[in-house]
Amino acid sequence: MCIRDSPSVERGTTLGMSRTTDLPGGLEIRNLLAEDVTAVVEIENEAFTKPWRAETFCSMIDREGVELMVMVDKVDSVIGYAVLWCILDQGELANLALVPACRGSGLGAHLLSHVLDVSRDRDLKKLFLEVRASNTTAIDLYARFGFKDAGVRLGYYESPREDARVMVLDIK
Repeated sequence: MCIRDSPSVERGTTLGMSRTTDLPGGLEIRNLLAEDVTAVVEIENEAFTKPWRAETFCSMIDREGVELMVMVDKVDSVIGYAVLWCILDQGELANLALVPACRGSGLGAHLLSHVLDVSRDRDLKKLFLEVRASNTTAIDLYARFGFKDAGVRLGYYESPREDARVMVLDIK
């Protein structure tokens, strides 16, 4: 179960393994562990029409240039995750998703803030992402964090076929 109206996100501080402070209800953001993969794949299957398989996530654990993060509740159940690819001074937010019960709760902003903290720690200068053109909730979230439109990938998504908006953030 997710808590609505979560507190604000404070940047640049440290709280355990998470740099995102004031997470509600005993939530924490930490690195993905092998035992988290099953729960992450369940979220992936609910969030995306062409979901990644467990093998994909397992192959990324401890891989150079990949940051895998999970948001867990007070009993260590995974309620969200993010995948960040880092190449030189650029990053790509490959995936960010929450369990359906937590969508719209404000927790996505906490997870995105954590991704940005990790990006800064890795000295990334730009962060890119693709998002379905119809996913206005996600687009609005990214825009609130300063992401700007950088282009369109026509017919990028399948099931249904849809354009992707490419967005970029200059990291400060």
